[in-house]
Amino acid sequence: MKYFEDFKLGEKEVSRGRTITEADVTMFAALTGDWYPLHVNEEVAKNTIFGGRIAHGFLVLSVASGFVTPYDTALIAFYGMDKVRFTGPTRLGDTIHLETEVAELKDKGDFGVVSSQWHVKNQRNEDVAICLIKVAVSKKPKK
Repeated sequence: MKYFEDFKLGEKEVSRGRTITEADVTMFAALTGDWYPLHVNEEVAKNTIFGGRIAHGFLVLSVASGFVTPYDTALIAFYGMDKVRFTGPTRLGDTIHLETEVAELKDKGDFGVVSSQWHVKNQRNEDVAICLIKVAVSKKPKK
């Protein structure tokens, strides 16, 4: 089990990749009710600065969150998200992956907060989303 004390500043990880599909965008639109034409209407989207449909930004972050496998971490809860930026489009058919780096460790007394800088990248290694993700993590049990 990985506890708060086990995290190190500067620790990095690179995830596997996953291709964003038409089905992903349609299911996300149905789940959230976000049917904005840029995501679901090719005729409208082709006349935008993107030249075609792109995935929802929150879909991209949601997929990226699935790349993190906290099963071996003493995770308490998601604590927050700061400085979110969508720096490039994610197009249907793009394959994204996540690169993380531990940016801050804050002791909160009974638990700790681990802040990680996220870079969601496409198959060309271009950032499509960046943010600072914070999670609350248990400390090691006292003996």
